[in-house]
Amino acid sequence: METIERRAPAALARLLRLFLLGGIGLMLASVQPIAARAEAGGFEEVAPGVFVRRGADEEATPANHGAIGNAGFVVGADRVAVIDTGGSLTDGQAILRAVRAVTDRPVEIVVNTHFHPDHVFGNAAFAGLPGIRIVGHPNLARGLSARADYYEERARAAMGGDAESARVVLPTEAASDGTAIDLGGRILEIALFPSAHTDSDLTVLDRATGTLFAGDLLFVDRVPSIDGSIRGWLDAIGKLEAMPARRIVPGHGPTSIPAEDAFAAEKRYLEAIVTGVREAIADGQSIDQAVQSVAQDERANWLLFDDYNPRNVTAAFTELEWE
Repeated sequence: METIERRAPAALARLLRLFLLGGIGLMLASVQPIAARAEAGGFEEVAPGVFVRRGADEEATPANHGAIGNAGFVVGADRVAVIDTGGSLTDGQAILRAVRAVTDRPVEIVVNTHFHPDHVFGNAAFAGLPGIRIVGHPNLARGLSARADYYEERARAAMGGDAESARVVLPTEAASDGTAIDLGGRILEIALFPSAHTDSDLTVLDRATGTLFAGDLLFVDRVPSIDGSIRGWLDAIGKLEAMPARRIVPGHGPTSIPAEDAFAAEKRYLEAIVTGVREAIADGQSIDQAVQSVAQDERANWLLFDDYNPRNVTAAFTELEWE
C-alpha cells in the first residue's frame, strides 16, 4: 500500500485508502448526520451501531408517554434488534422512528429484558412488522399475562390514554441462556437469570462492542425496585460483573457507563437492605418498624427513594424472615 501511495497523487491515494479499508472512511462520513438525527430523537450512539435513549427519571405521566425506562437498538449488516420498546404505544412508535432515521434495514428482533410495563408496552408498535420476533425470558409470557389487566389499567390511568396506548403484546418466543442472535456480521448474546429484579430478567451483550444491555438488573441514579428476590439480585450482580463487557446500558439512568464498578452503588444499596432487615428481624421488629429504619442512610444517593424503599424493605423482609 505504501508503494502505491507514493506513486499516486494525493487525491488518488486518499481514495485508495478508502477502498483498501473496506470503505470505512466513507461509511463513517455518512453516519455522522444520521447519528445526529438519532440524537435529535433522544438517542445517543454509545458505541458504533449501538443507540440508546435515556428514560425520564420519574413515574409515567401523560407528558412523558411512559418513556421512563432506557431503550436501545443495535444495527447489523442485515437487520436491527430493538432492546426494550418503551412504556406505551406512543413511546414505541418514537423508538421505531429513531431506528428509521438511522437505517432502512428491517427491524426483525425485539428483546424484552423483563416484564415491567415501561420496558414492554412499546411492543405494540413493532408487533405488525414483517417477520418480527419478540424474544423474552421463558418466564416473561406467563408473568406478563398474569399482570396484563392490572398493568393496562394502571398505565391508562397514569397516562390518560385509551386501550391501544397501553396494550400488552406477549413475546413470540422464549430465549435460552446463551441464545445468539445474528444481525448480519454482528452477534447479540442473551443471558438468563433466576429471580432477581423480577423472575424474568435477561441481558443482551453486543459482542462486537462489548456493550451489555443489563435491563433493570442495573439502576443508576434512580433507586432500584425489587419485584423478585433480593438475594437472587445480589447473586446476579456477581455474574454480571464477570461478563466480558466494556460498557453497561442500565435499565434506568445514563445511556451507558463504563463496566468497571458499574454495579457498586446498586450492590451497596441492596446489601444495606439485607443487613438492615436481618438486624430488624433479629431484634423482633415488625415490617412497619423495619420500613422506617432500614437503608435510610441511602436516601441522598437515589432518586424516588421514598417511593420505592418502603416496598423494597417490605419485599426483603418477607423473603428473609424465612431464612
